[in-house]
Amino acid sequence: MSSGPHGDTYGLRASAPRPLVLFVDDELPLRDVVSRLLGRRGVEVVTAGDAVSAVEVLRARPVDLVLTDYQMPDMDGFELLAHVREHYPALPAIMITGHASVQHAVRAMAHGAIDYLPKPFAVDALAERVLAQIAARRDAPGAGGPGAGQPAPGGPGAGARTGAPSRAAGTGRAVEFVGEHPGVRRVRELAGRIARSQAPVFIHGESGTGKEVMARWIHERSERRGRFVAVNCANLPRELVESALFGHRKGSFTGATADHVGAFEEADGGTLLLDEMTEVAPEVQAKLLRVLQEREVQPVGARRPKAVDVRVVATTNRDVAAAIAEGSFREDLYHRLAVFPVGLPPLRTRGDDVRLLAERFVEKYRSLYGLGAKRLSGELLDRFRSSPWPGNVRQLENLVHRGVVLSAEREEIGVGDVDHADLVDHAPVPGGLSARSLAVTTLDEMERRMILEALRASGGNQVQAAARLGISDRTIRNKLKKYRETDPEC
Repeated sequence: MSSGPHGDTYGLRASAPRPLVLFVDDELPLRDVVSRLLGRRGVEVVTAGDAVSAVEVLRARPVDLVLTDYQMPDMDGFELLAHVREHYPALPAIMITGHASVQHAVRAMAHGAIDYLPKPFAVDALAERVLAQIAARRDAPGAGGPGAGQPAPGGPGAGARTGAPSRAAGTGRAVEFVGEHPGVRRVRELAGRIARSQAPVFIHGESGTGKEVMARWIHERSERRGRFVAVNCANLPRELVESALFGHRKGSFTGATADHVGAFEEADGGTLLLDEMTEVAPEVQAKLLRVLQEREVQPVGARRPKAVDVRVVATTNRDVAAAIAEGSFREDLYHRLAVFPVGLPPLRTRGDDVRLLAERFVEKYRSLYGLGAKRLSGELLDRFRSSPWPGNVRQLENLVHRGVVLSAEREEIGVGDVDHADLVDHAPVPGGLSARSLAVTTLDEMERRMILEALRASGGNQVQAAARLGISDRTIRNKLKKYRETDPEC
């Protein structure tokens, strides 16, 4: 058994509370690569070459997340997931495998995995998933900070497996929707008024504008005592959508080796977020409509439906009217979901909210890593104000996170700490134009040029292009889909 880096990382204090990840894989080179990369991102990694050794680690050290391969000697990844689910029910786990299939994905979900990643994968993408799960876990109620994955008396189901649970109403509020722009204040006021109702909410806005944050914000101000469960509909394989949402019974299809509780049952008494709702297949949309009307679900292979009390919040970054017109999204389902439609403004229109959010993120990550006082340089704030922010608030947070880490030994975070293609003066643009000359065009066109140039520079690799821009590869995919509606050559 070997362990990843445990000393200072980019000058971070060794005494700072760092999240701890257990990475289980029988390939030593991969363990070393993942350990080094996560170590550079401020995560402590302990590795194991097999599941038996991993069980020993779990007994000896409380960890924040388990990342496990499927095929290993003696005990495979499914058996390890079962052990984690039984003895550490609140501990999230991600499965990776070189034998990707629908059956494997179903089994991973049934055994408690919150994410499933086939090999080969981009290591940067893996790091983002790990960091996102750790952040969600720390924001969850009773998370307890690093090492919270100790055996808990709460029993199975202490955390929702299809999405991080949010704080229930009446237990204190953990989520903020920050901003003083008039558009943001109007959205906050509306959301506060509708939170205590039971009616569905449909949130629309560009990728990264904070749709899930708003959904959690609404849940926390509601009267609902159950969990907040989030399901990303765009990331679910078509064959798994029904199982993920409604559950399935053992033996109902090939690979269904155990009963699986779906997201609606997980969220019973609480709130279910259906993220990227417009990506759900039409046949599943019809079943969702029935669930909303009848307030009951029927797991795949079950003989009888089961009553559920769930408040649904749906989101999309697509043009809903266009999706309805082209027949990919049911109009009756939209009207059922959009009792309260909520639109979130893009970051580029929010003025001084950029500075306000950036300073909040500085404090968040400064505190996470146990660092001293931090401030953003005037030059960096000027760059932030002039950026088109194709990835919106998520992109801003990623850049500030990077700046806090790289400036760990200094008080001021400068342009050099976050220098990237998505800061306007450094943006690569086609045709030899300078970024400043783009001031004569629209922000949307500037954003489009930056994304297409990043794709050209990375040879069409969307993951690499996203990394160059400091945004998610999902944002790249969504933007390309939008551009192709008017230009099939994109």
